Amino acid sequence: MTHVVCQPCYDCKYTDCCVVCPVECFYQDEMMLYIDPVDCIDCEACVPECPVEAIFAEANVPAQWASYTQLNAERSAAIKESGTGHITEKADPKEGPECKKK
Repeated sequence: MTHVVCQPCYDCKYTDCCVVCPVECFYQDEMMLYIDPVDCIDCEACVPECPVEAIFAEANVPAQWASYTQLNAERSAAIKESGTGHITEKADPKEGPECKKK
């Protein structure tokens, strides 16, 4: 099983989760973060660190965000292949117009 970054991260990119990941499985593009399901060890360290509650265990992804499981797999693989977008350290948050911080 893996963890999945879902819609609340879209345009609301906080990187607190990346810092605590022991296997460095986070990738980013301009709009959000993604978890590489191949590298994720399901440790759950990232879940409590997300200020917008965007990270879920794969089995617990809300139905309305089910497509994010495949999106994380595809985007993390593409970003990894490109050699850019691997994130392991905290960066300034991105709070765009679609950000719905709690």
